Amino acid sequence: MVHYLRILRLFWSASLAAELEYRVQFLVASLASVMSISGAIFTFYLLFRTGGTAGVGGWDWHQAMLVLGMFTMLDGMSSTLLSPNLSRIVQHVQMGTLDFVLLKPVDSQFWVSLRTFSPWGLPNIVLGAALLVYAGWSLELRAINLVAGLGPVLLGVLVLYSLWFIVAAMSIWFVKVYNATEVLRNLLEAGRYPLAWYPLPWQFVFTFVIPVAFLTTVPAEAILGRAETSWLISGAALAVGLFLFARYFWRFALRYYTSASS
Repeated sequence: MVHYLRILRLFWSASLAAELEYRVQFLVASLASVMSISGAIFTFYLLFRTGGTAGVGGWDWHQAMLVLGMFTMLDGMSSTLLSPNLSRIVQHVQMGTLDFVLLKPVDSQFWVSLRTFSPWGLPNIVLGAALLVYAGWSLELRAINLVAGLGPVLLGVLVLYSLWFIVAAMSIWFVKVYNATEVLRNLLEAGRYPLAWYPLPWQFVFTFVIPVAFLTTVPAEAILGRAETSWLISGAALAVGLFLFARYFWRFALRYYTSASS
């Protein structure tokens, strides 16, 4: 474990040194994050303006802000770690550079998953956390309530990583799997809104087919103290199960990988 932590420190320090050469890009990314979250809040304003004081789908304004805050944080984590790493798996396979990864004395899944750290998603993480604090303060929630949502949030990150990694690993068989990763990312945009806002058929899809509900809605309900224990257990089982399957699937896929020299 200590060995891998040292490797991770070297990975991320080198990535930051390279990325911070373009500091103006960080300002642009911050501005884009502010504009994106402002647009989302305006959309919520329009929905609640027509929904009245009773709220929309059983969620009032500040409760819905919890979901938006969760989504914004997850989107930031995705831009910081998932996208810059997992999107390159396809490139490694196409260009044959996966050969060099497999020859290194380190777990290959660890290498392709955490090799790069991009700071451009940090503004979204900060803005999402600020939105959570604002919503929690407005709802008069205690700090322990916000802490209670950290577990489901981490499980949501694990679910998102596992789904994305499984799709990216399919590039060993399918050359244009990159399009599938973009479709998956767009579908996960549904986590921006509470699950109850969708029609029943879509609620089923976003719970049992593409588990978007476990990314934002379930953690928000955990913060509010109204999440059912069965949902929390199901979310934990889903996250662990998907991660273990991703580990198995990667090793299975590597059996069919043909190196650039063969």
